[in-house]
Amino acid sequence: MELLMASAIGVMTAAGIYLVLRMRTFPVILGLALLTYAVNYFLFATGRLAVNMPPVLRKGAETYTDPLPQALVLTAIVISFGMTAVVVMMALGSYLSSRDDDVILPPEDDSPREGDA
Repeated sequence: MELLMASAIGVMTAAGIYLVLRMRTFPVILGLALLTYAVNYFLFATGRLAVNMPPVLRKGAETYTDPLPQALVLTAIVISFGMTAVVVMMALGSYLSSRDDDVILPPEDDSPREGDA
């Protein structure tokens, strides 16, 4: 089971990095989303998978599931949703202003500027 989880986290991370390095805004947004899912899955996996155990210690239960990774993942999901919404709006504004969705910066002008000797 650990090998499957580690492989899934690795594949999501690799795909996310690949998409972030693309030169269009939509793949960059998808790559960021994949990276946040990989981090969320990693945080959730750090809490160790426990089946049929209560999330808090109760009478008659010797072991319990750690609730901290679940709380961290829930918080990270909300933050990543807000971040994705902001990035989508920035990409949309950039596309509407320039009619192009390239991430490449324009080349700098090499002509001498005012004040240069």
